[in-house]
Amino acid sequence: MIENRNFYINGAWVPPVAGRDYHVIDPSTEEACAIISLGDQADTDAAVAAASAAFPAWAATDPATRADYVKAILAQYEARVEEMAEAISIEMGAPIDMARTSQAPCLPWHLENSLEAFKEIEWVRPLGPHAPNDRIALEPIGVVGLITPWNWPMNQVTLKVIPALLAGCTMVLKPSEESPLSSMLFAEFVHDAGVPAGVFNLVNGDGMGVGSQLSTHEDVAMISFTGSTRAGKAISVAAAATLKRVTLELGGKGANVIFADADEKAVKRGVIHCMSNSGQSCNAPTRMLVERSIYDQAVEIAAEVANNIAVGPASEPGRHIGPVVNKSQWTKIQEMIEVGINEGARLVAGGPGLPEGMNRGFFVRPTVFADVSNDMRIAQEEIFGPVLSIIPFDDEADAVRIANDTPYGLTNYVQSQDGAKRNRMALALRSGMVEMNGKGRAAGSPFGGVKMSGRAREGGVWGIEEFLEVKAISGWAAE
Repeated sequence: MIENRNFYINGAWVPPVAGRDYHVIDPSTEEACAIISLGDQADTDAAVAAASAAFPAWAATDPATRADYVKAILAQYEARVEEMAEAISIEMGAPIDMARTSQAPCLPWHLENSLEAFKEIEWVRPLGPHAPNDRIALEPIGVVGLITPWNWPMNQVTLKVIPALLAGCTMVLKPSEESPLSSMLFAEFVHDAGVPAGVFNLVNGDGMGVGSQLSTHEDVAMISFTGSTRAGKAISVAAAATLKRVTLELGGKGANVIFADADEKAVKRGVIHCMSNSGQSCNAPTRMLVERSIYDQAVEIAAEVANNIAVGPASEPGRHIGPVVNKSQWTKIQEMIEVGINEGARLVAGGPGLPEGMNRGFFVRPTVFADVSNDMRIAQEEIFGPVLSIIPFDDEADAVRIANDTPYGLTNYVQSQDGAKRNRMALALRSGMVEMNGKGRAAGSPFGGVKMSGRAREGGVWGIEEFLEVKAISGWAAE
């Protein structure tokens, strides 16, 4: 049993002022794997005060020096990568092989890409040839509150902390109380990299406590949040009184549009992508839209693929999917599977209950519904589990209509061998991202959505600029 009740504030691990014990549950066993403490107002205030005191010196640090500190964090990760993979696996249920190959490596991927994008930032630049004595300056916004989720813990921590550090901001990180172990290990990386005291602070807590306290704090200039749309709305309301910047990366209900001329692996690829990380990804392609002429065949393939996806404990090696994160999430998914059955969708794989042979752990059967209409709840609501809805469409216009008929707008997907059609679809789909024919977005591409998916942009130059203010200057003296 891991016990770590301390918070990282002003360069040191300190006990909470009046913390409450919180048991971190291993979702594969339903047993506690760690005890942390949930902070309260005094802890939040101490962390914000440390960040505020450190801000002037950190903001004035030469950008190259900030980049060197970030490189030192990468060196710490490389020395302790297995610890990071094990922490993620036990706290949120990613199978250990996936934690090693996909979850933990988010840190070096985003860190290195942020360093590359950082080179493109022009801190003071001319407005244009028409105004030779005007300049545009980019400056760090100030103290930022970073609130991260449990499903891809290092992905989100790195996408927020590293750009904020590079931008010259100081910060308080509140990781999810469901997956705090990886973030506490990350704090050790920051400390051992020599980042000055007060620049990075970590306070564990829940959304109603530390999350709300950061959102309303007068000395916090910005909140960067990743999580549910419901929580994002609450944060926006809470932050309004102090007029702080709020950037939100929220839920999704991605459409995967498969045309009749798609490659032969398109359906299989879509099912596996949907079920990856036990369906706990906001950009998962959970609505599979299939052109009617190949619909029956696609349903058959999807059912076969889902039925062949193994489910097992996170501690075991292999290509299986693990549990979902906790009991409440498991219960919600079970309820939504029952909703799909009651709505009249055709269950072709999986279904309610634990997978065969399992009597504990928050495991969900990989589930596929066919004959779904887009007005069903299973097509409109984010389930955040390994549940796929298959919907037929008639033509390109019909596909666009169905795909865009959602409150969300994070990632959509297109599968077709017709390049002109793909391009038309990419421009017609209302989402922050479109991925086509199984090709992932390249390094430096921004991650973010529109509509109820929030409007943050994380990664690349855009991810750093989220933490910067623009200052317009006239009368600049020519050198």
